Amino acid sequence: MSEQSRTLPPEALDAWAEALRERLGLAEADVPVAAVLDLARDVANGVARPAAPLGAFAAGLAAGRAGADPAEVRAALAAVTELAEGWDS
Repeated sequence: MSEQSRTLPPEALDAWAEALRERLGLAEADVPVAAVLDLARDVANGVARPAAPLGAFAAGLAAGRAGADPAEVRAALAAVTELAEGWDS
């Protein structure tokens, strides 16, 4: 990636998500890109910008521990989003 810009156009994000899935042996349903981006936005706005990657990591860890069911991934994302939306510290 060039040093000029760290902003990805949508097609580059799709390519990045595809490369991640391929490298990590994941199916498309395993990586709900829009839901992860929504989580990052909600945590960044509700808690703090630096909390967004931490929230995404924690949701992924919880989903991984819960099993391979895509519904568990979405449940973990929803739990972190719900926490961020009610955050008042």
